[in-house]
Amino acid sequence: MSDRDAAFQEYFAARSDAMRGTAYLLCGDWHRAEDLVQQAFTKLYLAWRRIERHEALDAYTRQIVVRTFLSERRRGWFRFESASDDLTDSAAPPGSYPEERMVLLEALAKVPPKQRACLVLRYWEDMSVEQTAIVLKCSEGTVKSQAARGLQTLRGLLSEQERVR
Repeated sequence: MSDRDAAFQEYFAARSDAMRGTAYLLCGDWHRAEDLVQQAFTKLYLAWRRIERHEALDAYTRQIVVRTFLSERRRGWFRFESASDDLTDSAAPPGSYPEERMVLLEALAKVPPKQRACLVLRYWEDMSVEQTAIVLKCSEGTVKSQAARGLQTLRGLLSEQERVR
């Protein structure tokens, strides 16, 4: 195994779980999140020789995950494959309410893809407006408006679900 392959393998082992979490928030399905991460790391491996700034790998990999997700949405992947409405169980942090997390994840899955990408990058990944704009290849104003619309949509969905209960 070459040094390059060993470095990639080490990076994959260290960061694939974090990227899978981000992918899950984007698509709302663990199996699809696995596929997104696999595609992203495949693309990363193909570009591994050309990457010079290894300190920026997380941002670059996250960018690949988000762009792969958005690209699939444009191609119409969702028309050929359908994700289950059942969300996979996951361990809740102590002192949290798992049912609230499930309601939030269900509502997040209904937010349009571009808005969801903005919300995940800004509030889950804790990226700045500028960093999010770079990842999504759009202006900072677009990030602000998409995040605001996404939050508005999410609030509407959550209040709608609250009325149903």
